[in-house]
Amino acid sequence: MSLPFTSAPTHICLLRLSAVGDVCHALPVVRTIQAHWPETRITWIIGRLEASLIGDIPGVEFIIFDKSRGVAAYREFRQQMKGRRFDALLHMQMSLRASLISLLVPTNIRLGFDRERAKDLQWLFTNHKIAHKAQQHVVDSFFCFAEAIGIKERTLAWDIPLSNEVQQFCEQQIGDDGRKLLVISPCSSMSYRNWNVTGYAAVADYAAEKHNMQVIISGGPAAIEQQHGDQITQRCQHKPLNLVGKTNLKQLLALLDRATVVVAPDSGPAHMATAVNTPVIGLYATTNPDRARPYLSAEFVANRYPEAIEKKHHKHVDELPWGTRVRDEGTMDLITSDEVCALLDKVLAR
Repeated sequence: MSLPFTSAPTHICLLRLSAVGDVCHALPVVRTIQAHWPETRITWIIGRLEASLIGDIPGVEFIIFDKSRGVAAYREFRQQMKGRRFDALLHMQMSLRASLISLLVPTNIRLGFDRERAKDLQWLFTNHKIAHKAQQHVVDSFFCFAEAIGIKERTLAWDIPLSNEVQQFCEQQIGDDGRKLLVISPCSSMSYRNWNVTGYAAVADYAAEKHNMQVIISGGPAAIEQQHGDQITQRCQHKPLNLVGKTNLKQLLALLDRATVVVAPDSGPAHMATAVNTPVIGLYATTNPDRARPYLSAEFVANRYPEAIEKKHHKHVDELPWGTRVRDEGTMDLITSDEVCALLDKVLAR
């Protein structure tokens, strides 16, 4: 077989281990394949944490690669690949670890990113490339994989299962007093993307005072997230419900599903909220929102990225490589609480 496929392939393998946000970006590609070729079997090689979020999706076989196991993880994966044969591998992750894993996948077609975008030498590990398209959002770049194998249509859907158990968890935490719900997810996995505690607290109080909203602070168990949650709560005049470190990914997704709006920097929870069609006020100064914003919430981005680029490089965004980041401390402070509150007004008015 060769690309593009002119009929439905028997079995496709997708390789995207991490992170949570990028796994959410990749999921619509899987939904597109399922819709276009319902008879095609799909195997997804994924990280352990990410599998806890989407590993129960029907019709997809998930193979977990647990990087914490070191060399043993590669041995186990090679054993799992014995006796298999795939019509194509969609190599959707640019990292050396992922590329080494890709070598163990039995297939003749290894589809990766175009040479211009294939970081970490990914181009050496593939024999087919997606079409080069400049200045794409990550979601759009992933859809190029569907186009390369022969699917032009897009199914922009996520449909991540939420069990009765996690729904009940939400009901226990939130209650039902009729108020609209604001979820603030203050931290990213990269600390330079995090906004300041004072700004988050101001937005939380504004939501409570102006719009009578219930406010929840969410986050994972990491020390920096716990610290942010505690400091935001302490600064608020109207105390939010602090659930930092108290939810797993499924429980968090259920909370985001119940939310009226989410406030977050470029992070996994921002893209999880998109997956359940909840509007996101995205906070962007260090990364380009045109590349990595919440995909369905372009009109609600607090965008100080052009200003940050000008301050750092004394150039316009278009003069620098796509996706250039600004990691300087204090960059996110370019965003003001007033502009985030105005965006909250805009979301609620809609």
